[in-house]
Amino acid sequence: MKNKLLKVILFVFLGLFIVPQAKALSLNLDSIAEWGKFPRFCINTYRWGDKFFNSYDSLYVVGTGTKFNVKITTDSWLDKYYFSLPGNHKVDLQSDPSTSIGAYATYLAVSVGYDINISNLFGGVKHARSRYRFGFDCSLLGVEMYWENNDVGTKLKRFGPFTDLNIPFDGIKIGSWGIDAYYFFNHKKYSQAAAFNFSKIQRRSQGSLYAGISIYAQDYDFDFSSLNEDMLSLLPDYWPNYHYKVKTHNYGLRVGYGYNWVVGRNWIVCGSFSPTIGVRKGYINSETEKTTFSLYDRIKASAVWNHDHWFIGVVGKADISLVSERKTMFVGANISLSAAVGYRFNLW
Repeated sequence: MKNKLLKVILFVFLGLFIVPQAKALSLNLDSIAEWGKFPRFCINTYRWGDKFFNSYDSLYVVGTGTKFNVKITTDSWLDKYYFSLPGNHKVDLQSDPSTSIGAYATYLAVSVGYDINISNLFGGVKHARSRYRFGFDCSLLGVEMYWENNDVGTKLKRFGPFTDLNIPFDGIKIGSWGIDAYYFFNHKKYSQAAAFNFSKIQRRSQGSLYAGISIYAQDYDFDFSSLNEDMLSLLPDYWPNYHYKVKTHNYGLRVGYGYNWVVGRNWIVCGSFSPTIGVRKGYINSETEKTTFSLYDRIKASAVWNHDHWFIGVVGKADISLVSERKTMFVGANISLSAAVGYRFNLW
């Protein structure tokens, strides 16, 4: 992904400042280098960056050999919230699932497409939840960014001794965002892009330890005041007006391990986990800012089939965060499952 992104930036720059002086536009790098000293410098810089950031041991990882692909995708996700309260009381909430289906066309790192929310066709939430994610991988580095919210469309499944519930619960406002950047130690032989982005081919089984930094924010407000008195009596007396509120920024060290199993000639199966340990600074059911311990975990798995120009991939992810305060523990999880069917090709 890194080399593709660099290439797109280079083409845009050259198109704005160099192409008007050229007789014809060619996307061949050697042709661009012949335009003059500055274009040649840009091409040489790009090639150096490509070699430095995105080189692999070809016995283990190779490129796809194509610049274009088209694919059909589907994506489903839901949130789960869990409280452990004083007196060993448990509270479980679960959002309605959200599902979308889309079609995309991609050239190098540039992708154009459209998603349709089809949750309402299956009884799920229509417009209550939104999620945006971005990520790219090169051989050395991985970067992931996300932003999510959930305002309605949640069910109360359990509240202390009240079990087997399925009660609509609208007293929820959830928002979070984050960015992770990390370095692959075995970057010559392991490709995360092969398992999760379909942009490389893993030829032999291999894994890698990776580590980096993680910054994420949490803005939670659970309003339980609409519940009946029997339920409200189980809530901690230090919760203001039957609200559970968290507004924090978290800074941590992310350490993980991923492994690609090459199964036969065409299949790759990957598993990856990466806990983040750090500090949490902000407000938890209080107007006093505190600095506390933070814990977060990301678990990913995938199965990818490559055959000639065709590829099929299924990716599952779970992001799990823990907030512990006084005698209350809160666990929030975002769980997603996506699938893609695509075809790779070249036009030149």
